[in-house]
Amino acid sequence: MQSPCVRQCCLDDADVCLGCLRTLEEILAWGEADDTQRLRILDAVARRRQERSSGSGR
Repeated sequence: MQSPCVRQCCLDDADVCLGCLRTLEEILAWGEADDTQRLRILDAVARRRQERSSGSGR
C-alpha cells in the first residue's frame, strides 16, 4: 500500500501534516504498519480531511 505522503510536509500545532493530514505518530508508524493498520490511518486521514473541508477542523 502506497504512502499518502504528498511531499508537502509541515506540521501544524497539533502535529498533523498539512500535506497528507497524518499525525506525526501515524507518519512514524507507517513504515512498520501492516495493511490493517495502514487502512486505519487512511480512515483517520479521511475523517480529518472531511472535518477540515466542513470547517470544523483546525
